[in-house]
Amino acid sequence: MRFEEPILLYGAGREALSTRTFLLSRQPDLKVFVTVDSGAADIPDAEVIAADDLPAAIAARRFGLIVKSPGVSRYKPIFDIARNAGIATTSNLNLWASTYRDGRTVIAITGTKGKSTTATLVHLMLTRSGIDAGLAGNVGLAPLEIADRHPVVIFELSSYQTADMNFLPDIAAVTNLYPEHVDWHGSVERYYKDKLHLIDREGEFPVALGRQAAGNTMVAMAVRDHRRLIRDLAADELALVEKSVAQSRLKGAHNLDNAQLAARIALAAGGTLEGIAAGIAAFMPLPHRLEEHRFGGVLFVNDSISTTPEATKAALAAYQGHRLALIGGGHEREQDYSELAQRLSAFGVTTLACLPVTGQRLAEAARLAAPDIAVLSEPDLDAAMRALLQHRERFDVLILSPGAPSYNQFKNFEERGRRFVALAEELFRPVQA
Repeated sequence: MRFEEPILLYGAGREALSTRTFLLSRQPDLKVFVTVDSGAADIPDAEVIAADDLPAAIAARRFGLIVKSPGVSRYKPIFDIARNAGIATTSNLNLWASTYRDGRTVIAITGTKGKSTTATLVHLMLTRSGIDAGLAGNVGLAPLEIADRHPVVIFELSSYQTADMNFLPDIAAVTNLYPEHVDWHGSVERYYKDKLHLIDREGEFPVALGRQAAGNTMVAMAVRDHRRLIRDLAADELALVEKSVAQSRLKGAHNLDNAQLAARIALAAGGTLEGIAAGIAAFMPLPHRLEEHRFGGVLFVNDSISTTPEATKAALAAYQGHRLALIGGGHEREQDYSELAQRLSAFGVTTLACLPVTGQRLAEAARLAAPDIAVLSEPDLDAAMRALLQHRERFDVLILSPGAPSYNQFKNFEERGRRFVALAEELFRPVQA
């Protein structure tokens, strides 16, 4: 592949950096521009074009291709302007495919939640089966970073990446499907369509579905031909997975579902039962996903990756039987918290700390559905943790599972999770004599 015109990188995160490295290795003299909507445009050997100046740059045809980062919505009007000017937009993932796809087995996994755990498990199961497999996408490496290192590549893909994915996988999987990322996609309907673009295409590649996805009508329609579906686990295979999960670090019924889905994918890709058991045993919880810490006799669970009410329900179910305090709420994405509020008492929640913006709706719903729960409405995470310290006698486990993104108060969910753990240690660790 050779580029005849300069390239614009829209976004300056990890994928943009890996794209720049790729271009430097291929065409060191190629002119590269970079545009960001916010933050630093810190890309080496790239000239900055301000976002407001892009229409003029397109009209002057200063570049011939845009490589868009996943976090930049493909529905921004500027991409229509570029397309009308004959300038295409692509992605790090699609550049990987045009360069390295041939001769490789691609396993692509998406879903609203559980895709990172499932992809990580598939990777562990295959490598423990003696298969040379790599992990890329939202976990592991960026696509162009993994390059041609492995004959089998597992991609964990967000809806941002599946939306314009221009190649077919050899095996595809969908864990589940709930409303999410409405701000990026513009509507729930468009989110569903972009997410299911992974499987809703002509092609005979097999498809594996998680428990929730298998019961979803939209997913069933996207599968098109149900003869494409990967078989369920046999009784002995199911028993092995259940036993392995029971002895592993995987917590909650949702993670048993993830492990079963991963096992089905791994078997379809040539994995062994021994490799599946070994992969489950080797699994380490991913950061900010039911990540446990203990201070002052309280178990703190950092589930900051939770950005949907469904993810919060799964987290609470994993600790049912304990007296729970929950921190919920965050960036607005028009999600419905009524069902979550109605189930809080059944999960064992005794105390609820709600954060702006969505926390207001959660607090109102909880006060109606569960008047026995102490509901605290706080302006930020620091205030919530200090308020919960005053209610310490009401809970044994404190879970940060916001059911909403972090962008209104934090750069990302990782920053939110780190702050939660730091506050837990600062406020709840016993003072040493």
